[in-house]
Amino acid sequence: MIMNRTEVLKKAREAHRENIRRSLQHRLEVARAKGDENLIRQLEAEMRYFG
Repeated sequence: MIMNRTEVLKKAREAHRENIRRSLQHRLEVARAKGDENLIRQLEAEMRYFG
C-alpha cells in the first residue's frame, strides 16, 4: 500500500512522539532510582507536556 505524504508525515510524527515518551519514561525511572528529586520534577513536567 502506498501512503500519501500526509499519512507518512503523520506516522513519522507519531513515531517521534512515542520515542520521546519512551525516552522520558526511562530517564524518569533512572532519576527515581537515584532519588534525584529535581530531575524527577523536571522530567514529570516534560511528560505532562508530551502527554
